[in-house]
Amino acid sequence: MVGAGSSRARIVLSPEEGEMVWLGGLGVRFMIDGKETGETFALVEHPIEPRVLAAPMHTHRHEDEYTYVIEGEIGVQVGDEVLVARSGDLVFKPRHVPHAFWNVGDAPARALEIISPAGFERYFMEISSLLLPAHEGPPDEQALGAVMERYGLEMDMSSVPLLVERHGLISGEPPPA
Repeated sequence: MVGAGSSRARIVLSPEEGEMVWLGGLGVRFMIDGKETGETFALVEHPIEPRVLAAPMHTHRHEDEYTYVIEGEIGVQVGDEVLVARSGDLVFKPRHVPHAFWNVGDAPARALEIISPAGFERYFMEISSLLLPAHEGPPDEQALGAVMERYGLEMDMSSVPLLVERHGLISGEPPPA
């Protein structure tokens, strides 16, 4: 393990460091992965373009997520509860509870996402190769489904039109997240 307590642990991560992928209007900057924490947690940053549905309703089997808003306003639905989280707010999205999130504003938003236990952060890297711009043409639905199954993710794509209409989001199907 090259994490906390290790003499080889990273002490500072600058804003320019950390691999970055874009899944449509949702960015993922990898800050701390499970290999660095003994798989206890991972941390990613999510820049989200204005009015973008970052993820439709979905459910995790294996991990909890904690979203700390650092810039802008992020709409969330956790179970049946819908709210807007602002800079400084922390949102808890427990495993086994369906949830979605989006940028409610006309300016970019950014959030830190703590994933516990670690592992799901690798999902974003895997699907990035199956989506634009890395993959030309329509996504391979079978390959995406296999990745979701491997990570214990159930995605409700039927929630997209309702979320887009209800919250005035940019239309079009978002990438799975």
